Amino acid sequence: MSVENSLKQQMLNAVPHLRAFAISLAGSVDKADDLVQSALLKGLSNLDKFQPGTSMQAWLFTILRNDFLTQTRRRKREVEDPEGSWAEKVAVMPDQGARLDFTDMLKALSKLPVDQREALLLVGAEGLSYEDAARICGTNIGTIKSRINRARNRLTEILKLDADGDLGPDNLVKAALFMHASP
Repeated sequence: MSVENSLKQQMLNAVPHLRAFAISLAGSVDKADDLVQSALLKGLSNLDKFQPGTSMQAWLFTILRNDFLTQTRRRKREVEDPEGSWAEKVAVMPDQGARLDFTDMLKALSKLPVDQREALLLVGAEGLSYEDAARICGTNIGTIKSRINRARNRLTEILKLDADGDLGPDNLVKAALFMHASP
């Protein structure tokens, strides 16, 4: 009998012991059978790594145990969710839409007159009060409010937005167009 055939016979002889060990680990005959099959396949594909003179059964036990531990760690990170209800709760909005909205907003802002853009960014993006924005721009509060109102209206036109429906989850767009700063 060749060395390879002898090793394969040793593998076959270890199957009942592997199965008993797998059942004790997995707690289920079906899962145990899957573990044994996986261990045997890995053992066969790595037969060249087996060191003759050592215990085939111990080598296969090690493969089976490592496979079991890997699966157990993986299951800890996974959540059974056959109806998808948990997945719906953790869904993340794709970021490409926000990036495109941001790019569109930057282009639209560049089309505004400097005084309107400045007032809008100071109050909307920086969160300054109308008073602080007026002080920075060297004008009065009414002028700042007027500039911001005209800027919002112009951005709505440039971006072709319906103020009630077209704004998505992007807070930058919402803040720039519809911010409510304290007077």
